[in-house]
Amino acid sequence: MSVADFVHLRIHTEFSLSDSLIRIKPLIKSVANNRMPACAITDLTNFYGLIKFYKAAQGSGVKPIIGSDFLLQSQDSESAPTLITLLAMNNSGYKNIIELISRAWRHGQHQGIAYIQRQWISEFSEGVIALSGAKFGDIGVALLSGRKQQAHELLCDWIKDFPSRFYLELQRTGRENDENYLHAAVELAIEMNCPVVATNDVRFLKASEFEVHEARVCISEGRTLDDPRRERRYSDQQYLRSAEEMAELFSDIPEAIINSVEIAKRCNVTIQMGKYFLPEYPVPAGLTEAEFFRQISQKGLEERLDRILDKEAADYLERRKVYDDRLTFELDIIIQMGFPGYFLIVMDFIQWAKDHDIPVGPGRGSGAGSLVAYSLKITDLDPLQYDLLFERFLNPERVSMPDFDIDFCMDNRDKVIAYVADNYGRDAVSQIITFGTMAAKAVVRDVARVQGKSYGLADKLSKMIPPTPGMTLEQALQEEPQLKEFITVDGDAGEIWEMAEQLEGLTRNVGKHAGGVVIAPTKLTDFAPLYCDETGGGLVTQFDKGDVEEAGLVKFDFLGLRTLTIIDWARIMIDKQRAKKSEPPLDISAIPLDDPKTYTLLKRAETTAVFQLESRGMKDLIKRLQPDNIEDLIALVALFRPGPLESGMVDDFINRKHGRAQVAYPDAKFQHQSLKPVLEPTYGVIVYQEQVMQIAQVLAGYTLGGADMLRRAMGKKKPEEMAKQREVFEAGAKEQGVDGQLAIKIFDLVEKFAGYGFNKSHSAAYAIVSYQTAWLKAHYPAHFMAATMSSDMDKTEKVVTFIEECRTMKLKLLPPDVNSGEFHFTVDDEGNIIYGLGAIKGLGEGPVESIIAARNEAGPFKDLFDFCARVDARKLNKRALEAIIRSGAADRLGKVTTRPITIVIMIGRLCLQP
Repeated sequence: MSVADFVHLRIHTEFSLSDSLIRIKPLIKSVANNRMPACAITDLTNFYGLIKFYKAAQGSGVKPIIGSDFLLQSQDSESAPTLITLLAMNNSGYKNIIELISRAWRHGQHQGIAYIQRQWISEFSEGVIALSGAKFGDIGVALLSGRKQQAHELLCDWIKDFPSRFYLELQRTGRENDENYLHAAVELAIEMNCPVVATNDVRFLKASEFEVHEARVCISEGRTLDDPRRERRYSDQQYLRSAEEMAELFSDIPEAIINSVEIAKRCNVTIQMGKYFLPEYPVPAGLTEAEFFRQISQKGLEERLDRILDKEAADYLERRKVYDDRLTFELDIIIQMGFPGYFLIVMDFIQWAKDHDIPVGPGRGSGAGSLVAYSLKITDLDPLQYDLLFERFLNPERVSMPDFDIDFCMDNRDKVIAYVADNYGRDAVSQIITFGTMAAKAVVRDVARVQGKSYGLADKLSKMIPPTPGMTLEQALQEEPQLKEFITVDGDAGEIWEMAEQLEGLTRNVGKHAGGVVIAPTKLTDFAPLYCDETGGGLVTQFDKGDVEEAGLVKFDFLGLRTLTIIDWARIMIDKQRAKKSEPPLDISAIPLDDPKTYTLLKRAETTAVFQLESRGMKDLIKRLQPDNIEDLIALVALFRPGPLESGMVDDFINRKHGRAQVAYPDAKFQHQSLKPVLEPTYGVIVYQEQVMQIAQVLAGYTLGGADMLRRAMGKKKPEEMAKQREVFEAGAKEQGVDGQLAIKIFDLVEKFAGYGFNKSHSAAYAIVSYQTAWLKAHYPAHFMAATMSSDMDKTEKVVTFIEECRTMKLKLLPPDVNSGEFHFTVDDEGNIIYGLGAIKGLGEGPVESIIAARNEAGPFKDLFDFCARVDARKLNKRALEAIIRSGAADRLGKVTTRPITIVIMIGRLCLQP
C-alpha cells in the first residue's frame, strides 16, 4: 500500500472554536509533506474556515474536501444528541450542506448550540456523502447500548437517504469503547453490505500537543486541567497520523483505509472565486443598466454644477468641459468593468437615508475621488476641487470591486440597513462575521487559570505585557527584558508562557463586523452559510470580510460616525432658534470653507470636541502649523501619524509653510518645475498617495492606472518589482524630455516618502467633517457643546471635560432642572446650555420621558408634591427620585427643598406609593 492510500476525512480546525489546535496553513503543509492527496475539514456546524482551507489546499496541490460535523437532535427529549458527518460530493451537495448549517443556526439553536433534525437531512441529502459518526453517531450509540435491531433499522433509514453514499465510520484513538464499537460496527456492515471507512477524529497535528489541546478545551468549558469532574473526551492519539500509521492501525480492515481514498475521489466541489454577483438594480423600461447609469449620472452632475459653477462667468464652458470629460472617462471605465449596479445600489440607500433625515458623511476613503460618486450624491466632495484621483478608487489596470465606505449617523445606521434588507429581501441581506482570537494578555490569564496557578501570578505576568494594540507574546519578550527574566526565573510563569505561546492567536469566538453588509442577487445561502444568535437575530454570513468577497458576494460598508450625530443634533437646535428669527435652516454642507472665525479658533488650537483635532498631540501640531485654509487642514489630518511625525516630513512641511525653508518640488537639490502644480498645495512635500501617482504621470508618462500600480509596489518595497519600476520610470522620464539621472533621484525621493503617503480622498473628506465641527464651535458654540455633551452623556469623565471646556469658552451651563431640562443637553433662547436630565446618574430614559410628558401635558411642576403626583409612578421609582433630588434637579420646586434631603426623599417615597 502506497503512502497516498489514506485520506483524513474528519479534522476539526481552530474554527470549531473550542476543541482543536489546528490552523489551516500548518494543516495543509503537514498533509502535503505526508504526500496525502487530499483531506477534509469538518468543523462543527460551520464553514468559518472553508474558503481559507480551499485556497490553501489548492495552492499546495492538495484536494480540498468540504464537509461539516452536525449534532443530530434525538427523536425523544431524554436522549443526548448524536453525531453525523456530511461531505459534499459536488456543488449541489455543497449547497445542501450550506442550507443545513444555516437552518441549524436559524431554527435548531438551543443555548448557543446548533442542532439539526433528521428530516432536514433527508430533505438535503442530494450530492452528499454521510459518515456515521462512529461511536458518537446514532448507530454507534445503539450498538454500544446493545440495541442491535435499532442499529439495523437506523442504518436502513440512512441508506435510503444516502444510497451507496453512507459509510459506517471506524476509529481507533485509544478512547473508551472504541474497540467494542468497532467490532459491532464491522459485524453490522457485513450483515448489511455497508462500506466502512477509517477516520482519526483529528484535533491537533502532533501527539505532543495533546496537553495544550486539553487546555484549550478547558478554557472553553471554564474548567481546570486537574478538575476531577471534567469529562475526558479526547486522547493523545487524535493527531494527524501519517498514511503508514493509519494503514498499520487498520491492517486488519484494509478496506476502511482504501475507502477513505475512494470517498476523496468521489468528492469534487468547485467554489467559484474572484467573480462578483451583484443584485439587479431596477431600471426604467426601455433602458439598459448602462444607459440609465449614464443618464442619471449626467443629470446629477448638472445639479452639482448649478451649485458650484457660475454660468455667467466668462470661463464657464471651459471649466464645465473639465467636468464633462472626467464624467465621461469615469462612466466608460465603470461600465467597461461591469460596476454600474454597484454605484446604483449605493446611490439608492444613501438617497433613502438623506430623504429620511439620516445624516450621511461627505465621503470616506478613496471613493471620494470619483466624480460619478459626487454626481450621484454618494459623496459630497468635488474631486476636481481637491485634485482627487478616480484611479486611486477604481483602477482599470487592476480589476477589483469598488468599495465605498459610508458613514452614517450612529443612531440611525441600523434604519438604513433595515431599508436595504426590506428592499432586496431579508433572505438576501446580512452582516458579516468576525473572529475573535486569543490575544496575548487574555491567553496568559486563561492558561494560568486552567493550569490552576494563582490569580496573583497570572495578574503579574499579564500586566508585564505592554498594552499596545496587536501586541504578541514574542514581541513582549523583545520589548520587556524584565518579563524575559521573570519567565526564566519563575518556573510556574515559564509553564504558563510556554503553553500560552502555543494557544496565542487561535480563533476563540465569533462577532459581527462593525459595518460590513452583503447583498446577494438571490438568497444568501446560494453563496455562504449563515450564523445567528439564539433569538434568530444578529444574522451574519459565516465567511468573514475577505472570504465573503472571494465567494462572490459584494460587501457594502455601513459605518457609524458619532460626529455626524453631534452635527445633526446641533443643527436641529440651531434651526429651532433660526426659525424664531425667520432665518432659513442651516445647510452645513454649504458653509464657506474660508471662514476667518473658524481658522482663528483653529490657530488657537481651541479644538476640544472638534472631530480628529482634539488630542494633545494634534493641538501641539496645530499650534506649530497654524492652518489658514482647507488644504492645510487636509494635510493636517494626513500628517498626524507616526510615520510622517518621525520621518521629519512634518517639520519640513511646517518650515516650508512659514518660510523657514525653501519650497522645492520636491527637493532643493533634485526638483523639476513640472511637479509644481502637483506639490504646491503641500509646499513641495510629498504628503499624499495621489501625489505619488501624479508625479509618475507628469514626470515619467505613466497612466494613472499604472501609477497606482507603482504606488502599491513602493508600499510593498519588493526589490525585484522596484528594480523593474525604476527602469520603466527612467525610460518614461527620458521620453518626456526629463534628464534620466534627475528622474532617478526624484524616484528615490518618491519611494522614500511613498510609505508615509496618505490617501488624500479620505483625508479631504474627514477634513471637511473636522472643519464643519470647528465652524459650529466658532459660530454656535453653545449648541455644538450641548450636542457634544449629549453624545457622551453616559461617560461622566467626558462630560466633566466638556463642562470645563464650556467654562473656558465662557458659556453658561445651567444646572439640571425638571422644569426646563430635556433628556439631552439643550440651549435656551439666551444661549445658555441647559443640563440634560439623561446625564444624571441613576436616571434613565424612561423616567425622563415620563417627566417631560407630564410637564408637557399640564405645565411646569409647582412643587415636589405636585411633581410626585403627576409623574407616572410606574416609571419613576425611588432610586430615580433620589437621583433627581441629589442632582439638584428639584431645587427650584418650591420651599420644600430647604428641608433636609432625607425628609425630601421620604416625602417623595410616600408620594410614589400607590
